[in-house]
Amino acid sequence: MSQRFTEEFKIQAVKQVTDQGYSVASVSERLGVTSSSLYNWIKAYGPESEEHRQSQEQSDRIKQLEKEHKRVTMERDILKETIFFAGESKKNTRS
Repeated sequence: MSQRFTEEFKIQAVKQVTDQGYSVASVSERLGVTSSSLYNWIKAYGPESEEHRQSQEQSDRIKQLEKEHKRVTMERDILKETIFFAGESKKNTRS
């Protein structure tokens, strides 16, 4: 009976090889998986995988949107202050 591993487990195993620099042999032995399984996981979840690329694109897009949101919020706040002070100025000229 073959053992099933969660996607998170596989991703963490891959990160030990790709991010932390452990060898495939040492990670597979420590985790009790075959080297061929780990190589397959690296293809599926490693830095060259389609999933990794899409995840990175989403992360980049989120950062871009957060930056844009910050800019738009700042512009809105400036406009609010401008409108407020313009209203105050009109009140003071009437007096």
